[in-house]
Amino acid sequence: MAPAPLATIDIEALLAAMRPKLHRYCARMVGSVIDGEDVLQDALIKAMEALQSVTPVVNPEGWLFRIAHNTALDFLRRRNRQEALHSAEEVEMIADQLDDVESRQIAATSLRTFMRLPVAQRSSVILMDVLGCSLAEVCDIMDFSLPAVKAALHRGRTQLREFAEEPDDVPQPGLSEADRTRLNAYVGHFNARDFDAIRAMIADDVRLELVNRTRLKGKAEVTHYFGNYSKISDWHLVTGQVDGRPAILVFDPNEPNGRPKYFMLLKWSDDKLATIRDFRHAAYVIDAAECVVDLG
Repeated sequence: MAPAPLATIDIEALLAAMRPKLHRYCARMVGSVIDGEDVLQDALIKAMEALQSVTPVVNPEGWLFRIAHNTALDFLRRRNRQEALHSAEEVEMIADQLDDVESRQIAATSLRTFMRLPVAQRSSVILMDVLGCSLAEVCDIMDFSLPAVKAALHRGRTQLREFAEEPDDVPQPGLSEADRTRLNAYVGHFNARDFDAIRAMIADDVRLELVNRTRLKGKAEVTHYFGNYSKISDWHLVTGQVDGRPAILVFDPNEPNGRPKYFMLLKWSDDKLATIRDFRHAAYVIDAAECVVDLG
């Protein structure tokens, strides 16, 4: 069945349904679930702006992926990691047929490993092997010819097979003492439900982003955020890292040895808490994250 045109679709419902899938793509393209969410938010803003002038869209999902793809490329350029997009050689070949085991292995590939692939190879493998797009859809999203997509896909899969043979024993850097001290203080007060102590830590102009839900500014507004947490008990905070960045991991208290449900990021200014990003309402972000509990 052909996709319904955009004019007949509830755009807000479409964006909500597509958000986790778009994030899977963005995170793997830029190598971080955190940066991936930033790219996704930019892409959704561009999509909403484009709706004011865009011609009728026959395939809304493909249209959104194309916007996300281009936004991810813009992000990579800004980060000065521009890579060659097109192979100098376009070879006509049949795209490799993967068995179920290899498909699952590619889908589980770490974000750091995907970042080792050139952009075209990375994009084609993610779209086809992680997200299940067809060759035609990949060509449309990337704006590549069929031979170019097949070549990128073949080379990307070959590279991933080679990477899989390498030992994965490179230690990840731990938290600095300053980060550990600040996060442990916040986590300790939070778990003790001593929100008055936390309020004393935050700056007067503190900013809060409850990702995929709302933004608040100023101590008075953010106070309500802590009040909401005081009314529920489905959380237990632990100091750690997400994709190598200092973070607070949030676990289900009934499953302390399970995987984190979501995470929080904090930023400080002059020893005061200046920014809080809470991913409680964007649990999809943690799916591909590399989470490490701090043992220091």
